[in-house]
Amino acid sequence: MATVHLRIGDLVWGKLGRYPPWPGKVVSPPKDLKKPRGKKCHFVKFFGTEDHAWIKVEQLKPYHPHKEEMIKINKGKRFQQAVDAVEDFLKKTKGKEQNSDSKAETKGKKTHNKPLKILEEDDEDLSALKDPSEKPVKDDPHFHHFLLSQSEKPASSMEPISKRLKIFEEDTASTSIQAADSTAINGSITPTDKRIGFLGLGLMGSGIVSNLLKMGHVVTVWNRTAEKCDLFTQEGARLGRTPAEVASTCDITFSCVSDPKAARDLVMGPSGVLQGIRPGKCYIEMSTVDPETITEISQVITTRGGRFLEAPVAGSQQLSNDGMLVILAAGDRTVYEDCSSCFQAMGKTSFFLGQAGNAAKMMLILNMVQGSFMATIAEGLTLAHATGQSQHTFLDILSQGQMASTFVDQKCQYILQGNFKPDYYLKHIQKDLRLAISMGDTANHPTPMAAAANEVYKRAKALDQSDNDISAVYRAYIH
Repeated sequence: MATVHLRIGDLVWGKLGRYPPWPGKVVSPPKDLKKPRGKKCHFVKFFGTEDHAWIKVEQLKPYHPHKEEMIKINKGKRFQQAVDAVEDFLKKTKGKEQNSDSKAETKGKKTHNKPLKILEEDDEDLSALKDPSEKPVKDDPHFHHFLLSQSEKPASSMEPISKRLKIFEEDTASTSIQAADSTAINGSITPTDKRIGFLGLGLMGSGIVSNLLKMGHVVTVWNRTAEKCDLFTQEGARLGRTPAEVASTCDITFSCVSDPKAARDLVMGPSGVLQGIRPGKCYIEMSTVDPETITEISQVITTRGGRFLEAPVAGSQQLSNDGMLVILAAGDRTVYEDCSSCFQAMGKTSFFLGQAGNAAKMMLILNMVQGSFMATIAEGLTLAHATGQSQHTFLDILSQGQMASTFVDQKCQYILQGNFKPDYYLKHIQKDLRLAISMGDTANHPTPMAAAANEVYKRAKALDQSDNDISAVYRAYIH
């Protein structure tokens, strides 16, 4: 596409990566959202999908001169609906101008044609054009930004809409900031003015940080493998050299690491968080660990005058990317309230469970159930095969009954496709099962189902499946 000179309010055709040109409007970017470095681009709001992205100027064309050309080369229901949305928008805008002119003439005042209204991020003119009942189709270029099931959508189009933003990689391996609408569980998000620190950029942490940044939070990041920080510093994050430095320069510091040892080392190890904690500083442990570890970390933080909250998250990498995690919090209630905008950015809902340690217990129980369930589903699939039954038919029947769920359908499909790309590491669910069983021992409560599932996951780990998805437990039954 040829380079064009554009300004806020212009209608355009924007091309992102491998996707075909799509109708959009140049708008003002969210507050504190910086342009990608070294690029001449505009922030575009796409019609029909309500997605946003930074688009290079050479990938933009004016809407009206190229309308017929684009309609000829692009087909599909979603594309046509997007074009219809543009035309409806133009009609509405023209109607507003005519009404404005009529009122002015009635008052005997001389008026001039007004420019098109510039839609800001929370303007409802465009969002009202979106069909809330429409489901995505696989050939839709914006399919991957569909975040909510029908049951999660607002009952009224007049309910507030918030933006869940994430990083989208183009074919050029560069990145753009992209947004997708989701139900505003807690209303519009106004980012806190407190400085946020984040330690740990794994499967879950990366998505969380992306959403914090794109919602306008000021974030400083640190990761044991420093290269993982590069993507986020390019999008506006600050870089912390050590956990101690992050904790000392930030008001609220989050941590999301793999296991109890990593969580302890991050706080109490060399150049750890504890060295940067000062009175009033907040520390939030998001890692899934045992309650004993939470108690220990809480005590050392508060002894230094810090404020502590645990906030492990229920979900997967995809839900983390989409800002749709469930946050379980416990500890200092005032810290929970201070983190309100952060939790809204990263999750669809949050629960406060009382004193520190309660969230760790609840998280381990939830993951114990999920891990045991996944092992049972894998066992059913392999038994179907062993007895000459169709695994596909087994899944079809399962999906029509009371056990039907997105989780079951997704994981079974991955198994049948042989796709075990990690959405939640198998080694982590086995760790959670082990910790849950230990918690049961402490409470003198039997956990025979979890114990059996734990053995299956240990077998899968022995088969070198640790870094695959939890659905790879299937392989423990076929070897």
